[in-house]
Amino acid sequence: MDKFAVIDTETNWNDRVMSIGVVIAESETKEKIDSAYYIIDPEYRVGGMYSNELRLDGKDVCVTDRKQALEEIRAWLKAYDVQKLFAYNASFDKKHLPEYAMFEWYDIMRLAAYRQYNRAIPKTADCFGTGRLKRGYGVEDVLRMLSRKSSYRETHNAVLDAEDELEIMRLLGHEIRVYNISLV
Repeated sequence: MDKFAVIDTETNWNDRVMSIGVVIAESETKEKIDSAYYIIDPEYRVGGMYSNELRLDGKDVCVTDRKQALEEIRAWLKAYDVQKLFAYNASFDKKHLPEYAMFEWYDIMRLAAYRQYNRAIPKTADCFGTGRLKRGYGVEDVLRMLSRKSSYRETHNAVLDAEDELEIMRLLGHEIRVYNISLV
């Protein structure tokens, strides 16, 4: 069974990673297999725009330093034989996780924001000639379009956002190979 991971980071006021969420999924069905969530110490203590979303009641969370978190996540990904990392606006996460340069990085947004890849984009939406939305292509807007749930709100918790980004991939319905055009 081929697997991939969706990764999301949240940063503090100093633009340092304060949390990392990762979801492993099966490539064909896009069904979640496992997830991991790390809060990075001491970076989370600085605070950030989404600091109040860090803790999860009833969910496994590991609070540790960056080096240990990245080593544990890398070993966990290796145990699942994951080589492809997907993220929404992947250049942001890849820039903040240079230790993961050895993985293949793919950008979910590069498909989700384009009319030719996202059938849920309304015909009346303001798009560039390339088919890309001019605005309203963030996770929250796109998941609302695809799920038709206007009440959806992005939490800005790294592991919950990674799950939402996986849901965007599932709802878009593209095979993993289609994302090759969105290699970062």
